[in-house]
Amino acid sequence: MRIRLTAAFVIAAALATTSAPAQVPAHNDTSQATETQERLAHPGTMDLIWNLIGCLGLLGLTGLWRSSDNDGYTDDPI
Repeated sequence: MRIRLTAAFVIAAALATTSAPAQVPAHNDTSQATETQERLAHPGTMDLIWNLIGCLGLLGLTGLWRSSDNDGYTDDPI
């Protein structure tokens, strides 16, 4: 019964919403290209420095990982 109710709710929600456009128009209402469209139009202007800074930032997140002696069967103390 619960699965049927959940399935009915998901189907009703899918039918009640409108679909997203498959492709974004070339320009918006102000005739200005989006940021992604500008970037794709000029592929040679990629900044390597910003990509490297982003990678360093992602690598820095590993410092937030705390080691644990948890074996997976017991809860970690808070």
